[in-house]
Amino acid sequence: MDQMFSKWQPTALSLFRFITGLLLFQYGVAKIFKFPALPYFANPPPLIMTAGALELVLGALLMIGLFTRPVAFILAGEMAFAYFIGHFPKGFLPLVNGGTAAILFCFACLYLATSGGGPIGVDGARGKS
Repeated sequence: MDQMFSKWQPTALSLFRFITGLLLFQYGVAKIFKFPALPYFANPPPLIMTAGALELVLGALLMIGLFTRPVAFILAGEMAFAYFIGHFPKGFLPLVNGGTAAILFCFACLYLATSGGGPIGVDGARGKS
């Protein structure tokens, strides 16, 4: 079983990087371009707009796999910041304070920062994955 799944690990890592970038990118689109129109992003404060810009640009870089390690490290920090500034004050438990996604994104990006983006992407084509 291990041999069967391990041969797909590099491809799965590239797919994981792409999907993580796509999910972050969608948050950036919602915050910056107001699409889809969500009530909690209707009139965002400047800090949320800054986060949206990071998610938009760096999420796109993750999707194409360019500068994966530093981009993922910055996004991991942004998600940790988002959790402790935006969610943690609302309660200790992530299920209660709505911070589950921020924690998952933080650790997904931290993993990508340490493992790289896999062979399918710009970094992989440049031999820098």
